[in-house]
Amino acid sequence: MPKKETLRPDDSEKQFLQLAYNRFYDLFDEIDADSFWEKDELYRFSMIRECFLVYSEILNYEPIQWIIKHIKESRPPMEAKIGKEYFNFIRNLLVHFPFFTKWSEVCFNKSLINWCGVSRSIDKFLSTYEGHSPIKYRVWNVKKKEFTYVTIGFPIGYLLDKKIFLSSMLPEKEGAVFSLAFMKNILDTQIEK
Repeated sequence: MPKKETLRPDDSEKQFLQLAYNRFYDLFDEIDADSFWEKDELYRFSMIRECFLVYSEILNYEPIQWIIKHIKESRPPMEAKIGKEYFNFIRNLLVHFPFFTKWSEVCFNKSLINWCGVSRSIDKFLSTYEGHSPIKYRVWNVKKKEFTYVTIGFPIGYLLDKKIFLSSMLPEKEGAVFSLAFMKNILDTQIEK
Protein backbone atom coordinates (compact mmCIF):
# COMPACT_ATOMS: atom_id res chain seq x y z
CA MET A 1 0.00 0.00 0.00
CA PRO A 2 1.49 3.40 -0.99
CA LYS A 3 2.53 5.76 1.79
CA LYS A 4 -0.13 8.38 2.54
CA GLU A 5 0.97 11.82 1.35
CA THR A 6 1.40 14.36 4.14
CA LEU A 7 -0.47 17.62 3.66
CA ARG A 8 1.78 20.66 3.64
CA PRO A 9 1.94 22.72 5.68
CA ASP A 10 0.94 20.78 8.77
CA ASP A 11 -0.21 22.60 11.94
CA SER A 12 3.25 23.13 13.42
CA GLU A 13 4.59 24.35 10.06
CA LYS A 14 1.63 26.75 9.74
CA GLN A 15 2.39 28.17 13.15
CA PHE A 16 6.08 28.63 12.34
CA LEU A 17 5.46 29.95 8.82
CA GLN A 18 2.91 32.49 9.96
CA LEU A 19 5.32 33.95 12.51
CA ALA A 20 8.33 33.82 10.18
CA TYR A 21 6.57 35.20 7.10
CA ASN A 22 4.90 38.00 9.06
CA ARG A 23 8.23 39.04 10.53
CA PHE A 24 10.02 38.83 7.19
CA TYR A 25 7.39 40.92 5.39
CA ASP A 26 7.34 43.51 8.20
CA LEU A 27 11.11 43.83 7.93
CA PHE A 28 10.94 43.90 4.14
CA ASP A 29 8.42 46.77 4.18
CA GLU A 30 10.49 48.75 6.64
CA ILE A 31 13.76 48.31 4.75
CA ASP A 32 12.05 49.05 1.43
CA ALA A 33 11.01 52.51 2.67
CA ASP A 34 13.28 55.39 1.69
CA SER A 35 13.24 56.66 5.29
CA PHE A 36 14.95 53.46 6.45
CA TRP A 37 18.25 54.62 4.95
CA GLU A 38 18.13 57.81 7.06
CA LYS A 39 18.15 55.80 10.32
CA ASP A 40 21.36 55.25 12.28
CA GLU A 41 23.75 52.52 11.20
CA LEU A 42 23.19 50.25 14.21
CA TYR A 43 19.43 50.21 13.64
CA ARG A 44 19.84 49.49 9.90
CA PHE A 45 22.39 46.76 10.62
CA SER A 46 20.09 45.12 13.17
CA MET A 47 17.09 45.06 10.83
CA ILE A 48 19.07 43.76 7.84
CA ARG A 49 20.71 41.13 10.06
CA GLU A 50 17.31 40.04 11.30
CA CYS A 51 16.07 39.54 7.71
CA PHE A 52 18.94 37.15 7.02
CA LEU A 53 18.15 35.29 10.25
CA VAL A 54 14.45 34.89 9.53
CA TYR A 55 15.04 33.91 5.89
CA SER A 56 17.61 31.26 6.80
CA GLU A 57 15.16 29.67 9.24
CA ILE A 58 12.45 29.57 6.57
CA LEU A 59 14.91 27.79 4.26
CA ASN A 60 14.44 24.74 6.49
CA TYR A 61 10.84 24.37 5.25
CA GLU A 62 10.97 21.48 2.77
CA PRO A 63 8.85 23.12 -0.01
CA ILE A 64 11.31 26.04 -0.03
CA GLN A 65 14.07 23.47 -0.64
CA TRP A 66 12.07 22.27 -3.66
CA ILE A 67 12.10 25.86 -5.00
CA ILE A 68 15.87 26.13 -4.48
CA LYS A 69 16.29 22.83 -6.34
CA HIS A 70 14.07 24.12 -9.17
CA ILE A 71 16.14 27.31 -9.38
CA LYS A 72 19.32 25.21 -9.50
CA GLU A 73 17.92 23.21 -12.44
CA SER A 74 16.29 26.01 -14.42
CA ARG A 75 18.15 29.28 -13.76
CA PRO A 76 21.76 30.42 -14.19
CA PRO A 77 24.12 28.25 -12.13
CA MET A 78 24.88 30.66 -9.27
CA GLU A 79 21.30 31.77 -8.58
CA ALA A 80 20.40 28.86 -6.30
CA LYS A 81 23.77 29.14 -4.57
CA ILE A 82 23.12 32.82 -3.83
CA GLY A 83 19.58 32.06 -2.63
CA LYS A 84 20.84 29.48 -0.18
CA GLU A 85 24.61 29.25 0.36
CA TYR A 86 25.53 32.94 0.00
CA PHE A 87 22.69 34.17 2.20
CA ASN A 88 23.39 31.44 4.77
CA PHE A 89 27.05 32.46 4.81
CA ILE A 90 26.04 36.04 5.66
CA ARG A 91 23.62 34.82 8.32
CA ASN A 92 26.25 32.55 9.87
CA LEU A 93 28.87 35.29 9.82
CA LEU A 94 26.52 37.74 11.56
CA VAL A 95 25.36 35.17 14.15
CA HIS A 96 28.68 33.57 15.04
CA PHE A 97 30.60 36.86 15.13
CA PRO A 98 28.14 39.23 16.88
CA PHE A 99 30.72 41.94 17.56
CA PHE A 100 29.76 44.45 14.91
CA THR A 101 27.32 47.34 15.04
CA LYS A 102 27.27 48.41 11.42
CA TRP A 103 27.57 46.77 8.03
CA SER A 104 30.80 48.59 7.16
CA GLU A 105 32.53 47.14 10.28
CA VAL A 106 31.91 43.47 9.52
CA CYS A 107 35.27 41.97 8.65
CA PHE A 108 36.97 38.62 8.92
CA ASN A 109 39.97 36.56 7.89
CA LYS A 110 40.69 32.85 7.82
CA SER A 111 42.23 32.88 11.32
CA LEU A 112 39.17 34.50 12.87
CA ILE A 113 36.71 32.25 11.02
CA ASN A 114 38.61 29.16 12.17
CA TRP A 115 39.34 30.26 15.73
CA CYS A 116 37.57 27.19 17.17
CA GLY A 117 37.96 24.67 14.36
CA VAL A 118 38.50 24.42 10.61
CA SER A 119 36.17 23.36 7.83
CA ARG A 120 32.98 24.61 9.40
CA SER A 121 30.24 26.10 7.23
CA ILE A 122 31.64 29.65 6.94
CA ASP A 123 35.15 28.39 6.15
CA LYS A 124 33.79 25.90 3.61
CA PHE A 125 31.82 28.63 1.84
CA LEU A 126 34.72 31.09 1.78
CA SER A 127 37.25 28.45 0.68
CA THR A 128 34.93 27.16 -2.05
CA TYR A 129 34.16 30.58 -3.50
CA GLU A 130 37.56 32.24 -3.00
CA GLY A 131 38.24 34.35 -6.10
CA HIS A 132 34.93 33.50 -7.84
CA SER A 133 33.99 36.11 -10.43
CA PRO A 134 31.56 38.78 -9.21
CA ILE A 135 27.96 38.51 -10.36
CA LYS A 136 26.02 41.58 -11.44
CA TYR A 137 22.30 41.87 -10.80
CA ARG A 138 19.59 44.41 -11.16
CA VAL A 139 16.38 44.40 -9.17
CA TRP A 140 13.20 46.17 -10.27
CA ASN A 141 11.20 47.84 -7.50
CA VAL A 142 7.58 47.91 -8.68
CA LYS A 143 6.47 50.48 -6.08
CA LYS A 144 9.30 52.91 -6.77
CA LYS A 145 9.53 52.09 -10.48
CA GLU A 146 13.31 51.94 -10.39
CA PHE A 147 16.17 49.49 -10.75
CA THR A 148 18.79 48.82 -8.10
CA TYR A 149 22.09 47.58 -9.47
CA VAL A 150 24.42 45.48 -7.35
CA THR A 151 27.55 43.43 -7.75
CA ILE A 152 27.67 40.29 -5.64
CA GLY A 153 31.28 39.70 -4.70
CA PHE A 154 33.20 36.75 -3.36
CA PRO A 155 36.21 36.58 -1.05
CA ILE A 156 39.58 37.60 -2.38
CA GLY A 157 42.59 36.74 -0.23
CA TYR A 158 40.72 34.56 2.26
CA LEU A 159 43.02 31.58 1.77
CA LEU A 160 45.98 33.92 2.37
CA ASP A 161 44.40 35.04 5.69
CA LYS A 162 43.82 38.59 4.43
CA LYS A 163 41.27 40.83 6.11
CA ILE A 164 38.01 40.96 4.13
CA PHE A 165 35.11 43.34 4.69
CA LEU A 166 31.60 42.04 4.10
CA SER A 167 30.80 45.38 2.42
CA SER A 168 33.39 44.54 -0.27
CA MET A 169 31.36 41.44 -1.08
CA LEU A 170 27.89 42.97 -0.66
CA PRO A 171 27.40 46.73 -0.23
CA GLU A 172 24.93 47.68 2.51
CA LYS A 173 22.12 49.51 0.72
CA GLU A 174 22.18 47.92 -2.73
CA GLY A 175 23.04 44.56 -1.17
CA ALA A 176 20.12 44.71 1.25
CA VAL A 177 17.68 45.80 -1.47
CA PHE A 178 18.87 42.98 -3.73
CA SER A 179 18.99 40.32 -1.01
CA LEU A 180 15.54 41.08 0.35
CA ALA A 181 13.98 41.16 -3.12
CA PHE A 182 15.68 37.84 -3.97
CA MET A 183 14.53 36.30 -0.69
CA LYS A 184 11.01 37.64 -1.14
CA ASN A 185 10.76 36.12 -4.63
CA ILE A 186 11.63 32.71 -3.18
CA LEU A 187 9.32 33.05 -0.19
CA ASP A 188 6.42 34.34 -2.30
CA THR A 189 6.29 30.94 -4.04
CA GLN A 190 4.56 29.54 -0.96
CA ILE A 191 1.86 32.22 -0.72
CA GLU A 192 -1.58 31.27 -2.01
CA LYS A 193 -3.17 34.71 -1.96
